[in-house]
Amino acid sequence: MTTVPRLHVYRRRQGVAALDWAELWEYRELLYFLIWRDVKVRYKQAALGAGWAVLQPAMAMVIFTIIFGRLVKLPTDGSPYPVFVYAGLLPWTFFSNAVTTASNSLVNSANLITKVYFPRVIIPLAAVGAGLVDFTVAFGLLIILLVWYHIPLTPWFALVPVFLLLTIIAAVGVGTILSALTVNYRDFRWVLPFAIQVWLYATPVTYASSVVPEKWRVAFGLNPMAGVVEGFRSAVLGRPPLWTLVETSAVVAVTALVLGLVYFQRVERTFVDVV
Repeated sequence: MTTVPRLHVYRRRQGVAALDWAELWEYRELLYFLIWRDVKVRYKQAALGAGWAVLQPAMAMVIFTIIFGRLVKLPTDGSPYPVFVYAGLLPWTFFSNAVTTASNSLVNSANLITKVYFPRVIIPLAAVGAGLVDFTVAFGLLIILLVWYHIPLTPWFALVPVFLLLTIIAAVGVGTILSALTVNYRDFRWVLPFAIQVWLYATPVTYASSVVPEKWRVAFGLNPMAGVVEGFRSAVLGRPPLWTLVETSAVVAVTALVLGLVYFQRVERTFVDVV
């Protein structure tokens, strides 16, 4: 008996239905292997291997502690500055690396895109997913710092996964927009590193969100990472976050995700021609 191969017909989704979740689930194994590929390529022939995931935020913590903690003496709301700044660097480093990698992911995968069909959004998703491996490794140093400085875990710590999810949402939203834009406008490859540096200082990584006047917190929260860093750090250090800031940033992050997926779907059909 001859087996007839199954024929899949894929129709382009329109409007706000930017992502076919059933189709994405069908390609879940491809997503897994692309994540694993990105992780292997990142640390291939690296002497420290995954240790670089810890070294990057750790060195930034040391530099910021010397400059802003010892010399400038920025307020930390009573927390030791190394723990304070590392708790902010952890989600920020994940976000910045994920966005940078995702923005170049389509261009770097040109050979794959032009040869076989699959949901193209999997490529920037894989770039963000690979960053989660680095985040998990670097999170171990945060636990060590909490033990070293005798900072106990509180019920607020249970919100850490929530703020990690918001970080992922923000990274996927911004990453998908930039990945699509970079295909057509390669200038973004040069603009993004500078933009990330400016974005860092517009985010309360090295300073406490409480220094921002209350009347400006809604405007400050338009930066989606402002509320994410504030919430993540507050959950780690065991205190309530500035909810106005967190709520505003959460709305912006979700909005960025929706707009990113819609825009990606709208221009996806041009990728093969210009990549």
